[in-house]
Amino acid sequence: MNTKTVAGIDVGGDKKGCHLVILEGSRAFRPVDTKTPQEMLQACLEYGVQAVGIDAPCQWGVEGEGRRAERELARQRIFSFATPTRKRADENPGHFYRWMFNGEAIYQAFSSAFPLLTARDFQGGRVSFETFPHAVTCALRGQEGTSAKEKRRQRPEVLENAKIDISGLKSIDDFDAALCALSARYLVEGRTYAYGNVEGGYIHVPIP
Repeated sequence: MNTKTVAGIDVGGDKKGCHLVILEGSRAFRPVDTKTPQEMLQACLEYGVQAVGIDAPCQWGVEGEGRRAERELARQRIFSFATPTRKRADENPGHFYRWMFNGEAIYQAFSSAFPLLTARDFQGGRVSFETFPHAVTCALRGQEGTSAKEKRRQRPEVLENAKIDISGLKSIDDFDAALCALSARYLVEGRTYAYGNVEGGYIHVPIP
């Protein structure tokens, strides 16, 4: 397996926060003091990260259409939160979509050093890209029997089966970020499939 250093970010709302995990060789770990987008960016630069998988939409949906990537995944029975238009997300009274705005802030903070991958395939350099833990788990574990309800058991198993040392990770948020990092490793190896298109953004998922 490629040993290049990669990273993954689990994106949450303001209360849960965001979690960065770096995958260095076979070791997955959370760097200290990485709560803000700028702190996460600095850690990725310090550790020489090449690709960052982010568990948040890289593009907002289009009114009446949504995003092609999410529709394509749904046809494979891999479901995710539907991404609304930015206006609809902003007007949501319950602030449910706050985590998507946090994701937007991360993409923006990373845009200069880790520009968003806007092609289907990785061509080298430093990049950020969209992925998400449930899709990664379905791809690497197989969809049969894979369920978000079993994520606390299944997702660490996927990481362990990939020979990753997760002893330094404690929470499901850490495991989710590590799965995004594992997806980044597959990306730099040229072993991901890109759902979607340029206009709506790509979601990259490992090819086992």
